[in-house]
Amino acid sequence: MAYALVALGFVLALNAAGAVNFAHGDLVVLGGMAAVVLATWLRLPGPLLLPLVALALGLAGVLAAHVAILPLARRPVEATFVATIALAALIEQGLTVTMGAAPRTAPSFAGSGVVEIAGIALGRQPLAIVLVGGLLVLAVWFLLERTQVGRRMRAVAADRHMARAVGIPVRLYVTLSLALAGALAGVAGFLLGHQFLITPTQGAGHMLKAYIAVAIGGWGSVPGALLGALGIGLFETFVSAAVGDAWASAALYLAVLAVLVLRPQGLFGEPVGRRA
Repeated sequence: MAYALVALGFVLALNAAGAVNFAHGDLVVLGGMAAVVLATWLRLPGPLLLPLVALALGLAGVLAAHVAILPLARRPVEATFVATIALAALIEQGLTVTMGAAPRTAPSFAGSGVVEIAGIALGRQPLAIVLVGGLLVLAVWFLLERTQVGRRMRAVAADRHMARAVGIPVRLYVTLSLALAGALAGVAGFLLGHQFLITPTQGAGHMLKAYIAVAIGGWGSVPGALLGALGIGLFETFVSAAVGDAWASAALYLAVLAVLVLRPQGLFGEPVGRRA
């Protein structure tokens, strides 16, 4: 479910900007580090830290939009690629200088221990990740499908020139999409930061998983990105338990290649000819 949040933010930024935001994985790491810093300063429990981390990374998403994406809107997409890669490097090096290279642990959202449901013992933190992630996915679905703001965000993602022609302020909705993408990345970083250690160099790994999820699900498809991310998480979990992490990673990439060979447009993508 944490992968789903990362992939959902990635595809929202992709559709809004019209180009890949290569700094998205580093925003996940930044969310985990923000949780560490805020917990040290404020001594707040996890449920109260969560909205603060989301707000902080939403602001980081706005900054990313105005630094590396909107100024290059009229340039080729390669310019945005380079700008967001540079932004990713700045975040990584900035975290290394300020926080150090040593791994950190984010505070727990739901505390330690287990909860028994129907005789099955479930860890509090993993259960919280599933519940919080599920609620956020539903909230984003409601925003995009049931509100005027969401409809305008989808209009900008579909055709920004037509959206501008009918009076939609494109820059505002691109910024809003990047803010939402940053907030989702921050929440994912916070939730993952307790289960796994946080290091400044993890951004590329998060970015790769999001990229794979979107490629499997269908380029630009929000449902496809969600299902692709959930599939990656389930695949890694069960294959790692059976054969170990190294073999699970190799099997994941082989499975991705097989999916893309059999269906190059992804599970939910449209064939190029039909789109044209």
